Amino acid sequence: MFMNRKDAPFAGSMALFLLGLVRLLDQYPRPCPTTLFIIGAGFGLSIGSRIMAGFGMIEAIGALALLFATEARADGARVAGHRLGRLLLALIPSAILAYATMALIWPWSVVNPLNPLAAIEIFSHFFEKPWRELFDGMLIEPPDMPRSYVPMLLGLKLPEIFLLLGGTGLLGAFAAASRPSISPRLRAMSLAVALAAILPIAVTIIARPAMYNGIRHFVFVLPPLAVAGGLAGAWIAHWAVDWIVQRAARFGPPALAVLVVIFAAGVTLPVIAMARLHPYEYASFNHIAGGVRGAQPRFMLDYWGLAFKQAAQQLRATLAARGETPPAGRKWKIAVCGPHPPAQIALGEQFEPTWDPNGADFALMLGVFYCRRLDAPLLAEVARDGVSFARAYDIRGRSISSLFTQSPVKPD
Repeated sequence: MFMNRKDAPFAGSMALFLLGLVRLLDQYPRPCPTTLFIIGAGFGLSIGSRIMAGFGMIEAIGALALLFATEARADGARVAGHRLGRLLLALIPSAILAYATMALIWPWSVVNPLNPLAAIEIFSHFFEKPWRELFDGMLIEPPDMPRSYVPMLLGLKLPEIFLLLGGTGLLGAFAAASRPSISPRLRAMSLAVALAAILPIAVTIIARPAMYNGIRHFVFVLPPLAVAGGLAGAWIAHWAVDWIVQRAARFGPPALAVLVVIFAAGVTLPVIAMARLHPYEYASFNHIAGGVRGAQPRFMLDYWGLAFKQAAQQLRATLAARGETPPAGRKWKIAVCGPHPPAQIALGEQFEPTWDPNGADFALMLGVFYCRRLDAPLLAEVARDGVSFARAYDIRGRSISSLFTQSPVKPD
């Protein structure tokens, strides 16, 4: 719900890799063929779709190091080393599968064996022309985003119950990983899940790379965070619910009903909010942020311009209902404030997008901080929760000096 088609495969691949890693640790040191296939395919798909999958290797090394250290303390380094060596030999087919999968979906990575390392160097620097994004009410270029960028947006965009359970689960996972009384395998699995959720965020806070487009580059931390939340929910159900129910029962069925309503509300309210936003779920903000209405003056919402599709459909339908067609010998000229590629696709062949409103027939404006609200007849509007995501105007015969309230690009 917080990702587009470009990010979904990577998040899914990382979730598959984490599944394979947890199975591998559970079956240590003799993983079954299915586990070896899952971890090889998951890592190959992950590294092939985004170099950030390298975090998965760090998570695996960290979990295996904990497992080795625990067994070495209990059984001796020689025994622990023998078991680890057996696992590494078993992983050779997985490594071959991962490399072949990476080559299939990212051919450039195998043109030169060092290309994946070169990619890390390339993408560690922001190589695009900087623009300004709205973050916490301020206009900031991506290379200058504060360290609070990812933590703040995760805290304001994820559903409250997800944050509560996920955060509790992370603390529980780290606690389990540090408890000597728990089995070494379970400790390693707990650490793997915790690292998968927290390590990319921690590295981002420390390194402070260029950050933009909300949390879409970090959606791969949501599956492990959900797993941690599920563990927390199971723990609460096992240890707390009985205690609560026993005491609430003293006050009769109304008290029990209140408990059920509280839990149901935590699950239902985010679903309702998402349904009201559809199909712009990726622009959602939780109740802590005041929803999209509260977040709109402080943060970017529909930064990809997805609302252009619906606004363009409404515009075309309005013109068709009026029986209007493009002027003879040319297309309709439409001034577009926002990303032009999605606007061009949504508008179709009858329209010619331009940045210049002079002489344009219509204007298509994205509901972001840099697009003006025009004093012209409104032909279409896409709105959610009282927030305008996109508007289409009839500006024929009108003098419009600029589409912008201010340029999204910092002047030189």
